[in-house]
Amino acid sequence: MTQNKLNISIDDISPHPKSSIKVLDRCFELIEDFPDIKFTLFVPMAYTRLNEKSYFVSKYPEFCYFLKKLPKSNFEIGWHGYFHGIKGLSNNDEFKSIGYRDAIGVFNKMYEEADKANIRDLFKPILRPSAFRMSPGTILASKDRQIKVLALSSKPNIKPVYGGEDVNHGRAIYYNINPPFDPLKLYNNMEIVYHACEWDKSYLCKDKTNELKEFIQKHMDIIEFVFMEDM
Repeated sequence: MTQNKLNISIDDISPHPKSSIKVLDRCFELIEDFPDIKFTLFVPMAYTRLNEKSYFVSKYPEFCYFLKKLPKSNFEIGWHGYFHGIKGLSNNDEFKSIGYRDAIGVFNKMYEEADKANIRDLFKPILRPSAFRMSPGTILASKDRQIKVLALSSKPNIKPVYGGEDVNHGRAIYYNINPPFDPLKLYNNMEIVYHACEWDKSYLCKDKTNELKEFIQKHMDIIEFVFMEDM
C-alpha cells in the first residue's frame, strides 16, 4: 500500500511570550496518540516583530535548554532567519528584498547568535525564510552558507519572488497545507505548516490539534511520519 509522507512544521518558536514553546504542549498531546509523529521546528535567532524588542535566543538560556531536551525521535530544528523581520523597517520579510552580499551577512549573524547561545549543533541545514519569501540572491547565499534544504511556498503570490532560483538550489520543499487557509487533505507528500505565534490564524491551538488528530486517525494506515529532510 502506498504511504503518504507527512511532516508537520511549526514556525516562530522563540522566547517571545506569545510565540513561544507553549505551542509544543499540543505537539506532546499528538505524540501521546502517535508516538512516531515528526515535527520540524523553525527557530529565528532574534525574533523581531515591528515596534517590539528583539528576542535574542542567547539571552534566554531556559529556552535553549528546553530545545536541547526535546526528543530527537520526534523533533528536528531548522533555521528561521536572524531577526525574522527587519527591525524598524518590516515585520516579517527579512530575505525578501536584500541581495546576495547582505544575505551572507544575515546568515553569518544567524550562525554567530546560535554559537553564542550554544545551540548551533541542534540545527539541521534547513531554512524557512520568514513569510516564505526569498530573493534570488538570498537563495544563492543560503546555498553558499551550507543550507541544504529550503522550506518554501509554491503559492502564486509568493513563488515569483524566488525568480526561478529555488529550482536551482538543489532541494526545495513546498508546503501544501496551511490551516485554516488550506484544508487538511491527502497528498503524496504532506507538508503542514502551523505557527507558534498566538495572534496568527494558523496558530496550533487546541481546536486545530484535535482537527489534525482526527485527520491522522482517519488515514493512519497510509500515513508515514517523516522529518522534512526525508520528504
